[in-house]
Amino acid sequence: MSKKRLFFDMDGVLVDFESGLKQIDEATKELYKGRLDEIPGLFALMQPLPGAIEAVRLLARRYDVYILTTSPWNNPTAASEKIEWVKKYLDDIFHKRVIITHHKDLCEGDYLIDDRGKNGASEFKGEWLHFGSERFPDMDSILNYLLM
Repeated sequence: MSKKRLFFDMDGVLVDFESGLKQIDEATKELYKGRLDEIPGLFALMQPLPGAIEAVRLLARRYDVYILTTSPWNNPTAASEKIEWVKKYLDDIFHKRVIITHHKDLCEGDYLIDDRGKNGASEFKGEWLHFGSERFPDMDSILNYLLM
């Protein structure tokens, strides 16, 4: 029996976006106001969200896991920085298992853990586990649901 396929979004699910912003100077934040995700180098500064690495390791035992993320269109360094983040924190699990797209609904799988319905996440053909929602407020609720 083959494993079910599980996709993880990065920003807001595995990666703490705010941890990167805290390392950016105020002048740069002002320059990129309203489009902070376009700051060059930002994605390389981000830390994992608490519990995210451990949750991935647990879920990877039972599921066929991939990262399914979007890269800001107007930030040419973001995609490579996301790959570098994966190499730094989870290369043993996600080596060559990263999909960068603005159309998450085109990927086939059983589950997608994503904090936003944008870029096709809400139209995902499997089950969208809305991370941060009332039903799935944190990684523990995701683990309880997927490992029950």
